[in-house]
Amino acid sequence: MEQLCFFPEAGQSKGLPVDFLEYFPGLFSAEESDEYLRKFIAEAPWKQTVLKIKDKEITTPRLTAWYGDLGTDYSHPGRISNPTPWTPELLKIKAIVEPLSGTTFNSVLLNYYRDGNDSVAWHSDKESILGKRPVIASVSFGQVRSFDIRSKTDHHEKYSVRLEHGSFLLMKSGLQENWEHRIAKSVKPMKARVNLTFRVVI
Repeated sequence: MEQLCFFPEAGQSKGLPVDFLEYFPGLFSAEESDEYLRKFIAEAPWKQTVLKIKDKEITTPRLTAWYGDLGTDYSHPGRISNPTPWTPELLKIKAIVEPLSGTTFNSVLLNYYRDGNDSVAWHSDKESILGKRPVIASVSFGQVRSFDIRSKTDHHEKYSVRLEHGSFLLMKSGLQENWEHRIAKSVKPMKARVNLTFRVVI
């Protein structure tokens, strides 16, 4: 149970490193967010990925779907590839977050957290296909979950942001190089959540 969240129920940790993160609650209305959540859960081509780590096969505790421009395959072994074409809903969200991000994205990874058992362990999005110092735009619909970050050089330096229904989190240049992040498991009952992370694949 190492992944259980250790941060407060409400708000953000004090001292959040704003040079690397910027949070926009309520970027989408409750009505819009409800509809996006319903539509993505019902219509996305969800898959459960199997990763091979140290000769062991591990099934990721969440579902994923990859969308993007032609030629933006996310082709690491065991990972998602052959992106699904953009939907009108994804293009609409993309057009809203791009000006806030200062970036034109060519792909998006959707993560479906079905309940409190679904999670993502400590990691950084530093794959070579994302280029150096990538900018990633994260949009959340559904259950509030804590987005935890910790310094790579000092794991005692930790912060958290509660990702609310219809919120937007901008992961700025430099975050992936210096910090790790996760969505922890929860012992409390959790409803469905869908997270969109817009990326540039090179």
